[in-house]
Amino acid sequence: MSTLQGKTLFITGASRGIGLAIGVRAARDGANVVIAAKTADPHPRLEGTIYTAAAAIEAAGGKALPLVCDIRSEEQVYDSVERAIKQFGGIDILVNNASAISLTGTLDTPMKRYDLMHQINTRGTFLCSQACVPHLKQAANPHILNLAPPLSMKVQWFKPHVAYTMAKYGMSMCVLGMAAEFAEDGIAVNALWPRTTIATAAVNMLGGEMMMSVSRKPDIMADAAYHIFNRPSRDCTGNFFIDDELLRSAGVTDLEQYSVNPGAELAPDFFVD
Repeated sequence: MSTLQGKTLFITGASRGIGLAIGVRAARDGANVVIAAKTADPHPRLEGTIYTAAAAIEAAGGKALPLVCDIRSEEQVYDSVERAIKQFGGIDILVNNASAISLTGTLDTPMKRYDLMHQINTRGTFLCSQACVPHLKQAANPHILNLAPPLSMKVQWFKPHVAYTMAKYGMSMCVLGMAAEFAEDGIAVNALWPRTTIATAAVNMLGGEMMMSVSRKPDIMADAAYHIFNRPSRDCTGNFFIDDELLRSAGVTDLEQYSVNPGAELAPDFFVD
């Protein structure tokens, strides 16, 4: 297998959870990781800051650039991309991981929360892609990976939380459109989504310790992403990957290693038919 040594990853929302796990996995190869996230000071309910993430990435063997970046801000995104270029000389991989969630129905979704989800999930993904594509065009094996679900039009994914679904599917539509748009440039654009819930701070806030105990570790998403990044970009684009399916196809047979509690019946994630 190829490695990510010397490659530069720009990861949004990488101060914790799946984004951090992807960064640490790449760092084990000696990659450069740009941590583009909002949390500079410790959050009262959420672990991790851009600086603790940077320490974890450097401990794993990589180089880190922690940047305070609210992806709702065009100015901050473009400034962060330019700082990444100045520091590392290019961008090879963009991971659109930052996301906001509210599992609420139409009457229980304040417009402020609706706007937050759409500004971070759909608009933020579009904006970060727009800012990184000119630099990805210069890379040897460029990838964009959106942490976004497969596009399923089944009503069960819309009825309980239509605002959230629209915002996440906006990220998925970026995959569908940009994969075709940038195919001639050799930029791979793919989606990755977990079959089960993943033990992150967001899941803990939604379902508590009970939900965490029937989840998989973020490592499964990090390992799946790693396999995508090492595939030739011209031959691997426009896919909506599910984490365990991808790993099985790559020859990984022991999926129990990813369970928080091996042997537990795992909770399915949203959007997987």
